[in-house]
Amino acid sequence: MNPPNSNLRAFNLAVQTLLTNPSQFLPHLTIPTFTHLPEHLGPVLQAQYPNYTPSPPHAHAHPHASSSSSSSSSSPTEKAKQPDPSAIQIRALVLDKDNTLCPAKTTAFPAPIYAKLLSLRTSPTSPFNQSTAPNSILIVSNRAGSSPRYEPEALEIEDRLSALRIPVFRLPQQATATATATESAKKKPFCGKEVLDWFRERGVVERADEIAVVGDRLGTDVLMAAEMGAWSVWCRDGVGEEITGGKRNVLEKMELWVERYLRESKGMKAPPPLHPEDK
Repeated sequence: MNPPNSNLRAFNLAVQTLLTNPSQFLPHLTIPTFTHLPEHLGPVLQAQYPNYTPSPPHAHAHPHASSSSSSSSSSPTEKAKQPDPSAIQIRALVLDKDNTLCPAKTTAFPAPIYAKLLSLRTSPTSPFNQSTAPNSILIVSNRAGSSPRYEPEALEIEDRLSALRIPVFRLPQQATATATATESAKKKPFCGKEVLDWFRERGVVERADEIAVVGDRLGTDVLMAAEMGAWSVWCRDGVGEEITGGKRNVLEKMELWVERYLRESKGMKAPPPLHPEDK
């Protein structure tokens, strides 16, 4: 069983969200484990949110967006290959580590999960192929990369995934180097801006709604997606019940109960990401 998360600030935000805007605690898409993640998330999300239209592109568009809005002299064949600007396009994945990719507090990738990562990075049809979209996947953990004391863990993960070229996000050091009490200042769900900036700087996305945050925790992964204006994918069974034995800590059990209550008893559904102008 995983010990409860000690990120008190995140816990307070979760409570506040449940009291004031509980639907934001719900994920946009629920899957059993990471191995069930659709290769093409956009159409799956579009089917659940048919009326959602992405924000229009801005001046600093990413390469994919700029190429799709190139000169009107494009041939009909080229235009047919260009993505529909009114459709949901997921160009980047933010992946949780503990109990999503690896058993908690380990750097061991179960074979089915590694195989899924390999497929996402090598499949010729994958939007996250490492040859065509090398910076499209980022691991964001509240452990590895969150503090200098976990740097060896982050390096070990990157070494294990070196063939797939998947990096671990490092929180800005000014948020973690001063004192232990401040280490959670920019942990999930509060590092959305920094993560969005990471993808923007590398030309992967322009907007947060081109990102899907994938993880096993509603109070960190799903709330971060809501805070930053991204899509959320909840891995309901974590790394897999065959690995965890179905054991959950108190907070994980509470989240499971709350999600079912809001969805089944209250009939709630996660709202789509807000456009920047709507925030």
